[in-house]
Amino acid sequence: MIILERITCEYIEDEDRIRMSGEVAAAKAVVIWLTQRMLQRLIPALIRLLEDTRTDPQHAEIMHVFAQQVARAELKPQVPVQAQIASAIWVASSVDITTTIQAATLTFRALDGQAAYFVMEALPLRQWLGILYGLYVNAEWTQDIWPEWIKGSVRPEQARLALH
Repeated sequence: MIILERITCEYIEDEDRIRMSGEVAAAKAVVIWLTQRMLQRLIPALIRLLEDTRTDPQHAEIMHVFAQQVARAELKPQVPVQAQIASAIWVASSVDITTTIQAATLTFRALDGQAAYFVMEALPLRQWLGILYGLYVNAEWTQDIWPEWIKGSVRPEQARLALH
């Protein structure tokens, strides 16, 4: 199974889907296409990982807003993963989520058996969700699945960027 060391996500209008380019060992890349249909199922599951049902809803909302702002501020510009040197390209047909107390492991699977995964702690997970939300805005996809604490963390001009 392929370990993704770093990823870059971009909305590709001609494909009407998100291209996730993942850096793997030896400076190679893997391109995994993420469809809106698959993301509509994945994103709510990831949001649930961050939500604490033991906390008062009003307090939780404030804490999420603050945590998203921190995650956004900690996101440092990096050189994008180059999709042009991809050693494999596939459409993710499913995603397995495995969690521990510290992190979540996302394993993206293709119908032909290819698979790649990356591990994210809470801060990178929040950063990635913020990036995906910005790409949703850019794609003009429905935003019904997104909680207000993420919607308020991305300014419209940030949604037009390719982020990683």
